[in-house]
Amino acid sequence: MTVPVFEEYEPAIDCTCAGCAAQRRTAARALPLRSGGHPAAHGARRALVLATAAGVVLSCGAAGAAVAAGHDPGALRPAGGPGPQPAGGPGPQPATPQGKAGPLRGAGASGPPVAGSAPRATTRADIINRAKKWVAAKVPYSMEEYWSDGYRQDCSGYVSMAWNLGGNEWTGSLAAYGTRIARADLQPGDILLFHNPADPAKGSHVTIFGGWTDHTRTHYVAYEQARPRTRKQSTPMAYWNNSDGYVAYRYKGVSSGVPGSGSSTAFPGVERFGPGADNADVTQLGRMLVQRGGERFYSVGPGPVWGTADQRATQAFQQAQGWRGEEADGIPGPDTWRLLVTGAGRDIPAAGAGGSPNTVVAFPGPGYFQPGRSSSHVDRLGRQLVKKGYGKHYVSGPSPHWTEADRRNVEAFQRAQGWRGGAADGYPGPETWRRLFA
Repeated sequence: MTVPVFEEYEPAIDCTCAGCAAQRRTAARALPLRSGGHPAAHGARRALVLATAAGVVLSCGAAGAAVAAGHDPGALRPAGGPGPQPAGGPGPQPATPQGKAGPLRGAGASGPPVAGSAPRATTRADIINRAKKWVAAKVPYSMEEYWSDGYRQDCSGYVSMAWNLGGNEWTGSLAAYGTRIARADLQPGDILLFHNPADPAKGSHVTIFGGWTDHTRTHYVAYEQARPRTRKQSTPMAYWNNSDGYVAYRYKGVSSGVPGSGSSTAFPGVERFGPGADNADVTQLGRMLVQRGGERFYSVGPGPVWGTADQRATQAFQQAQGWRGEEADGIPGPDTWRLLVTGAGRDIPAAGAGGSPNTVVAFPGPGYFQPGRSSSHVDRLGRQLVKKGYGKHYVSGPSPHWTEADRRNVEAFQRAQGWRGGAADGYPGPETWRRLFA
């Protein structure tokens, strides 16, 4: 994907300032030289366009083009030149044409932030849920406009909203509300911030970390406010440009609990879950799973009595993290619990993106289907082969132990797909698995 960094400034059609009026007249009257235009007018128009294009930046930059077009820059940059200086933050910052720090505006305004006040408490789930609201609303990008909640519609205003700050911040002040962390420690709700102190108008930007896309950790789900509107998309770590300059921060007011669950980061113990369990921890687990995309597994509940829905939803969440085998057995352990209560890890994919809740869609890997291997995946494979009508080589039925009967049944299924040679060797691969469980 190509992310634009600059765009030309177009004079507002209803702007009455001298700069915009002059540019509109020039654009309307000047003809190219080949059509008889005057050389002086052509040169002036070219100079105006070049000066205008050089002054405009995307992302958190705002109105350098206004200077070229004759606008008064004083209304758009921090008064007196230096950027805002939050308590405990860095020293004076250079002037920037991006939206400056200030109070909320409009119907959502709740007054300016109180200097030195403690960070507003929030949870990771709350941060991501607020970020999702702007994505769903498709909030247009703007450095001058404010959304109905009072936050400015640029990248730093978006983070200010998601972090539930008392006012609108900018890339030069957001770091004061967070604690610097290593990229390896990123969790949903943290941010990746690039502030260019030498020239904040060039490249300064901030995104909200929504979780890793897979185990390689080369890409993450980024929530960001960028032209033309709020978006959520897979993004290379740390960003498309200026990647090395992005710094990870965690909001100082974030807590680890899940709203309304009364959750604790302490794992209650594996004995609290599984067949026969009946306690409040099962209810809490179910509620957290529902918040992470597991609602479709529950026709009733969640409740205190452990059921098939709890195990299926837990397994779906574990598989979403890329876990296989015993790590995805549907019984929560310390790692599963930690990801759920902190809001970290990947959500359970929708049924259309990850298959039916009644089937195990993810291929566990070829290593489970080799001579001498024994696992629940082998037993599951055998039962599905029988269900599909490819179990004639079994003498005593499927079992967790891989045998020649399993291989021959798989081979029969593969040949029924029209495959030959190495594609029908009797050992399941991802495509064999997908078709068998479809």
